[in-house]
Amino acid sequence: MSKRDYYEVLGVERDADDNAIKSAYRKLARQYHPDVNKSADAEERFKEINEAYEVLSDADKRTTYDRFGHAATQGGFGGAGGAGAGFPGFGDIFEEFFGGFTGARGAQRGPTRGNDLRYDLSITFQEAVFGAEKEIEMPRLEVCPQCQGSGAEPGTKPIRCPQCNGTGEVRRAQQTILGQFVTVTACPRCNGEREIATTPCTQCRGQKRIRVTRKLAVSVPAGVDDGMRIRLAGEGEPGDRGGPAGSLFVVLQVKPHPLFQRQENDILLELPVNIVQATLGAEVDVPTLEGKTKLTVPAGTQHGEVFRLKGKGVPILRSNRRGDQLISVRVVVPDRLNEKQRKLLKELGESLGLESLGKDNRNLFEKFVDAVGDAFGG
Repeated sequence: MSKRDYYEVLGVERDADDNAIKSAYRKLARQYHPDVNKSADAEERFKEINEAYEVLSDADKRTTYDRFGHAATQGGFGGAGGAGAGFPGFGDIFEEFFGGFTGARGAQRGPTRGNDLRYDLSITFQEAVFGAEKEIEMPRLEVCPQCQGSGAEPGTKPIRCPQCNGTGEVRRAQQTILGQFVTVTACPRCNGEREIATTPCTQCRGQKRIRVTRKLAVSVPAGVDDGMRIRLAGEGEPGDRGGPAGSLFVVLQVKPHPLFQRQENDILLELPVNIVQATLGAEVDVPTLEGKTKLTVPAGTQHGEVFRLKGKGVPILRSNRRGDQLISVRVVVPDRLNEKQRKLLKELGESLGLESLGKDNRNLFEKFVDAVGDAFGG
């Protein structure tokens, strides 16, 4: 009988992240653990679930499995140090799902760090190059100023949770083939806080927090690029039980420029010139990020030649240096000529002859003529 796809076993999509995979595994492992589920196929399902999780929870194993399927796991699943047949050790299982052995530390909850937040900030090409000061409006949860985070209406006090008797946890004993185990979880009524508000705060409705929109100044340093993040420490959501606040990550989205492109710290520009300027040479105006500058196009400039303007590129982060501006010449051939222009160009072409092809192309043309002559006995 062929093995089922590991993603199918856990009931997750192939692009599921680590949290989704772990959540699906925890749910199924509880459901099919042989000590909990007495159905005939529970043990086999439990083995299958653990085998799938051992592969998909490991980044390297998952990558190999995505490329080669079950063939990648043949000949000893899990490699050295595995628990055998895809089983993690029983101690790991009970530690993960049942809170550990009797006497283990329970659901005591200390200070926890607040959630991080993300803000997508759109900036112009020039702002990314030279830096800018931006102001954003960011909604976030903050401690309720009316109840100071207690959840109780001012003038009243929270009471001890009657369900957990103020311990913040509930315990459930479970008899298994390995002996008695105790499941310790946070109290569902007080969420492990040990207290409940009998008269909830009228401003936050007992939630202890309110949503507030704050204005924040964001300093965008010179030289940033699309997708970079700026971290504002302490500007995330507040922590629980005195824990520190999270951070706000400002993700930069740089708008494209109509003329310039960026290649790391260099600026790229395509400069159109006509055939007269390319042939005879010319001094032309070239746009840069700081305005126009003069560029000398030497006589005989070829299509695709690149000129470099030193120090006209993007500032290098945490440095006082800058990249360069690279100018690629595009020779524009006229597609519409009047009779006078056509006549002049024709005369020019006849007078130049093979000389206008340049040395390499002239040699190629001459070789072609020689080859044709040989073929016809010339």
